[in-house]
Amino acid sequence: MGKRACEDKTTDESQHLMELINAFKGEAFDTTQPLYNAVSNIICSMVYGRRFEYDDPEFTSLVDRVNRNNQIMGSISIQIYNLFPWLCQWIANRKKFHDMALATKKQNLEFFSHLKETLNPQMCRGLVDAFLVRQESGITNSHFNDTNLLITVMNLFAAGTETTATTLRWGLLFMARYPKIQDQVQVELRSVIGDRQVRVADRKNLPFTDAVIHETQRLGNVLPVAAPHRTTRDITFQGHFIKKGTTVYPLLTSVLHDASEWEKPHTFHPAHFLDKDNKFVKRDAFMPFSAGQRICPGESLARMELFLFFSTLLQHFRFTPAPGVTEEELDLTPCMGLLHVPSPHKLRAVSRM
Repeated sequence: MGKRACEDKTTDESQHLMELINAFKGEAFDTTQPLYNAVSNIICSMVYGRRFEYDDPEFTSLVDRVNRNNQIMGSISIQIYNLFPWLCQWIANRKKFHDMALATKKQNLEFFSHLKETLNPQMCRGLVDAFLVRQESGITNSHFNDTNLLITVMNLFAAGTETTATTLRWGLLFMARYPKIQDQVQVELRSVIGDRQVRVADRKNLPFTDAVIHETQRLGNVLPVAAPHRTTRDITFQGHFIKKGTTVYPLLTSVLHDASEWEKPHTFHPAHFLDKDNKFVKRDAFMPFSAGQRICPGESLARMELFLFFSTLLQHFRFTPAPGVTEEELDLTPCMGLLHVPSPHKLRAVSRM
């Protein structure tokens, strides 16, 4: 995760994303699909060893099903089903979820079959190739079986696409809502980067840009509730007794918006991550990827993608509200669901080059 090969894939994909945004020619557009496509292609490159064109039917259907299933998982009807499965097993969203999941499984199995036919153990194209090579080693009763490969790939798409793409959507929305902050980001990018391609190594020389990205993650709060954990022993925590084997849901919102940790917990305030000398400082209360041994395993990849995509987009475009909409009228109220996603909106991207 996050090594040079992934950096090269991300910088390459950012060029395709900019071409897509340029095609709107300054007209207002919904940022959802372009950002989802770009982030999904990073997963495709890692998993299958290739990217897809944004209008490829196989790719668009795959991305659409993953996103729609994530939306359904956060719907009220599915939450009710999870509470009362014996009463609500016939709800429409449950059938839609399973139908789309089956279609995604079938599509992935077809991808795997093609990759297996063209497999060259001396030239690993991606995760599936590496997995298949281990399968062919002849080891029995190992974790390298077809079911585990399928579930691993589906988990990577489900967890590695919407969270990062949604964070980028929040970032562009915040820039359009707060143009003076966007000005500061672009001044810093111009003075440090100029017209060349942004690289991960530039992060240390872009403290304000880095602070804006971290503040986007904090206030955007894309994943309010972390993955469930289970206590391994009896414990008393802050005066509460928790029995061994109890399922615990860490509420990340409680720390990301904690008034005792942040000067302006409900305001977009990049200075949260800058010291008195305007140098970047990471704070202990910043934990959008959760914490401990079960912290998000894709953190380094996600951080790299957020930095490269966001910096490259701000380097090349000025983001503003759609015609007839003022900055103050941009709605920052999140849509509730499995994730905190921005309310439906459109932005203009005006080329700065």
